[in-house]
Amino acid sequence: MANALLKPMRVAFGETLLELGAEIPNLVVLDADISSSLHTFHFAQQYPNRHINFGVAEQNMMISAAGLATTGLIPIACTYATFATMRACEQIRSFICYANLNVKIAASHGGIEVGWDGPTHQATEDIAITRAMPNMTVVSPADAIAASALLRQVIQHQGPVYFRMGRNPVPILYDKNQPFSIGKSIRLHNGVHLTLVATGVMVSIGLEVVERLAQHGIQAGLIDMHTIKPIDQDAIIEAAQQTPLIATLEDHNIVGGLGAAVAEILSEACPRRILRFGVPDVFSESGNPKDLFRKLGMDAESITHRIMQSIALNPELRG
Repeated sequence: MANALLKPMRVAFGETLLELGAEIPNLVVLDADISSSLHTFHFAQQYPNRHINFGVAEQNMMISAAGLATTGLIPIACTYATFATMRACEQIRSFICYANLNVKIAASHGGIEVGWDGPTHQATEDIAITRAMPNMTVVSPADAIAASALLRQVIQHQGPVYFRMGRNPVPILYDKNQPFSIGKSIRLHNGVHLTLVATGVMVSIGLEVVERLAQHGIQAGLIDMHTIKPIDQDAIIEAAQQTPLIATLEDHNIVGGLGAAVAEILSEACPRRILRFGVPDVFSESGNPKDLFRKLGMDAESITHRIMQSIALNPELRG
C-alpha cells in the first residue's frame, strides 16, 4: 500500500465523462460552479451545448435536471456532497426520486477526508439522506478505476443515482480489467476471525488493517461495498456465516450510513457482533485529513487496536 499509485476519483470522473460524451449524445452535464473541482471542464470545452453552469444554485440545478430527464436526456448534476444532499434535498426527494426520473447526481468532497474545508463542506450525512429516499441508488467507489467503471454503469442504470466521491488522491486498488456491477460487492480478502465491510476511501484503509491484523495472527476478510443501496445482502450474510465478527468502515456518520445498513441486515437475517468505524455522530473540524481520521479512530492503527481489543475481551471471537 505504501507504494501504491495515487489518483483523485474526481479526476477519473472528469476523464470518463469526456469519453461518455462521445458515446452518449443525449448525456448532458449540469454544474453548480465547480467545473474545475469536478473536472467537468473537459466535457464543457468539448460539448459546450450540452453543459450548463447554474452557478451557486443547486436547488435550481436539481429541478432543471428533473425537467431535462423528462425529455429523454440523461442529466448528470455535479456539485459537492453537502450542497447536493442538504441544500437541494427537497428537490432531489420530491422532483427526482418521487417521479423516479433518470437523473444522476455526482457529488465530490464526501466525508471528513475533505479535511481543511471544515464541517460546512465535510459531508457526513449524505449517504444516510440519499439511501432513505425511495427509488434512489447510492454508489461510493473506492478508487479512480472503480470511479470510472461504476460511472459507466451509473449512466446506463435507469433511475436516480447518487454517485459519491472524495476530494483527495487515493491509492489505485484495482486493475483496469476488474469487473464492477451496481449492487454486487467485491470480496478482496477471505477472513476467519472477522470480515471488514468498507466503502469509498475506507477500502484502502481496510487493506492496511488486514495487513496489520495478519501480523498478530488475525485473519480478516475485506469486502468493498461500493453500492450502499441496493446493498449486497447476500455478501453480508455470507460474511456473517463465515466469521463471528463484522466491522464496517466508512468516511461518514455511523448513524444512517454503511454501518447502519449492515446492522439492519444482520439483525434480521444473521445476528453477529458488529463494530462500526466512522464519524462517531459528531461534527469534525478543519485540519489535516490524517489527523482527523486519527482523532476519530478511523485510521488503520486505531481500527486495528479496537478490533484486537474486542477479540481479546470476547473469547468466542478468537477461533
